[in-house]
Amino acid sequence: MTENRRIVLAERPEGGIDARTFRSETQTLPSLADGELLVKTLCLSIDPTIRGWIARDTYLPAVKIGEVVRSGGLGEVVESKNPGFKPGDRVFGLLGWQEYSVHGAKSGLSSVPPGVPVTDALGVLGATGITAYFGLLDVGKPQAGETVVVSGAAGATGSVAGQIAKLKGCRVIGIAGRPEKCRWITEELGFDAAIDYKNESVGKRIFETCPKGVDVFFDNVGGPILDSVLANLALRARVVLCGAISQYNQLEEAYGPKNYINLIGRRARMEGFIVLDYRERYLEAIMQLAGWVAEGKIKHKVMVLEGLERAPEALQRLFTGDHDGKLLVQLA
Repeated sequence: MTENRRIVLAERPEGGIDARTFRSETQTLPSLADGELLVKTLCLSIDPTIRGWIARDTYLPAVKIGEVVRSGGLGEVVESKNPGFKPGDRVFGLLGWQEYSVHGAKSGLSSVPPGVPVTDALGVLGATGITAYFGLLDVGKPQAGETVVVSGAAGATGSVAGQIAKLKGCRVIGIAGRPEKCRWITEELGFDAAIDYKNESVGKRIFETCPKGVDVFFDNVGGPILDSVLANLALRARVVLCGAISQYNQLEEAYGPKNYINLIGRRARMEGFIVLDYRERYLEAIMQLAGWVAEGKIKHKVMVLEGLERAPEALQRLFTGDHDGKLLVQLA
């Protein structure tokens, strides 16, 4: 019998999350049935999509009140009655905000190759990097010489998307908050220019840094920043909607873009995507990303908070910007 500490959804958030949103509890896990396996959580991936999952039905059903908070994570198999896994195997999947989880035959878990660091498996070689890879290359389709703008450019996904655009021969402008983040993406990652949305006029700087317009916009933020870029699209531009973190806490009054009409005259395309759409091609992305990382062509940052109890704090940090790169919570 295994005692399992976990964090469950106590009430749906109205606006930002707070102390009432979650509660901690301990449960006793039952013995495994045939086909099941017990996984010990090593590390949790903290992603903006969690905010959507606890609020409403999205591309997955909403987390129910009293259920463990859904979250991607990496863990180790400690007991198995499933022939596909053995104790000691490392796996990735929706482990949730808990120390242990039981999974059946259709668990959706995937094996993590030996030797891959946990931080890489959950970051640049995990859903974060895969999202950047397919969102930019399959949806954005950048061509050498084009101008690519990335919002949330110092974040886990945006920073990888911008570097991939540079590898494809594009001119890349990153939008980030705080001078130190802007220096990181230009001086360390090789972006051609940076816009500090907290201290500069984004609309003005978009026109200054993109005099021929924006060919590809990889958007993680939404709201007024999306609107500013829509005002300066190049002919046949592609707007990739990866996320809209600026709006997730206020969906009832979400900011609608005023400049969407520019899509018509510019004959531009605006398209959303979900990384799950590319599940059958994950290996393609991982192999390419791993090569770029090994060659030093893609750099990445990771911020790790220690302890399950810090998961709510970590989620909050995504919305305040008080973090660098990929945000993880380490349990073991």
